[in-house]
Amino acid sequence: MSVIEMKNVVKRWGKNTVLKSVDFEADVSEIVGIIGHNGSGKTVLMKCICGFITPDSGEITVSGKRLGKDIDIPKNIGLIIEAPGFLPNFSGFGNLWQLAKIRGKISKDDVRSTMKTVGLNPNDKKHVGKFSLGMRQRLGIAQAIMENPDILILDEPMNGLDKDGIEEIRELLLKLKNDGKTIIIASHNSVDIDVLCDKVFEIDKGTLTVIR
Repeated sequence: MSVIEMKNVVKRWGKNTVLKSVDFEADVSEIVGIIGHNGSGKTVLMKCICGFITPDSGEITVSGKRLGKDIDIPKNIGLIIEAPGFLPNFSGFGNLWQLAKIRGKISKDDVRSTMKTVGLNPNDKKHVGKFSLGMRQRLGIAQAIMENPDILILDEPMNGLDKDGIEEIRELLLKLKNDGKTIIIASHNSVDIDVLCDKVFEIDKGTLTVIR
């Protein structure tokens, strides 16, 4: 069953066509990879799915609801797009709890449990401004998954992680897939794509092609 579907999606910035008649599908319990060079259109495609960018033409449906018609922004998506932004003078837990309070869907214990899942100590008082890149990335993944969304959209989720961290997050993503999540990842790491993805698209100058 298609959870995300794009039909003939076109997005232009001035005279530059960033997405050219894009067709895309992602199903339940599936990890879909998107590969492409910087500036190829990966991030724009992801932002369109999230409702952050409105395409000039075409249709995008998420969980059976058409963006711009039934809903403006899907509520069941967890995401990392570009570098996660956090409050530098708060701890990791403090940052996630501030975000969790916005929707009120989860408890402090849920936040603590999620942090442990991604290899962070929820009792660590260190401010995020002093986190390493890998720790910030783990916190970003925790933020994406903490409210148990049906869909995850992750742009370079392994960025900054060491070898052990990469293996841990791969295992986590495969578990989430087996739990019924739909996951879209963009990665420059061909091993991540080979190990994780059920199908793979390549985007080049706005044109999306199925390669596996």
